[in-house]
Amino acid sequence: MPKHSEVRKLPFSARQMYDLVADIKSYPEFIPWCSGALIRSIQEEGNKTIVDADLLVSFKVFHEKFSSKVELIPDTMDINIKYLEGPLKYMESKWVFTKDSFGCTIEYHVDFEFKSLIFQKIVGLIFQEAMQKIVASFEKRATEIYT
Repeated sequence: MPKHSEVRKLPFSARQMYDLVADIKSYPEFIPWCSGALIRSIQEEGNKTIVDADLLVSFKVFHEKFSSKVELIPDTMDINIKYLEGPLKYMESKWVFTKDSFGCTIEYHVDFEFKSLIFQKIVGLIFQEAMQKIVASFEKRATEIYT
């Protein structure tokens, strides 16, 4: 079961980074291997917004749809993602954005497992690098739009 955790200190506000990650429909513009994003529904539940979204991921011969429930909590600037449907057995990930003296600290955690052992082995070879590249893509995007 691949797991990845990453912490980065960035010179942007926690709100700016939260808003960037919450903007799911823009992912195909800057996230590697994300070839499409579809927002299926948005519901307000108290202090949270629940978004059901599909991401289309393309990598070489691999083309899959990942459906997730994204819980956006602007008061605490947390984003929780639960996997719904696609090639995985399960997936959970979490973003936390905290204001600090430099700008903000972002924490990203992901844990998942593929249904197919073949995919699991393929992804295992590049998993850490891919996760770092994805988090870096948010940092690069923030630099492009906020500076």
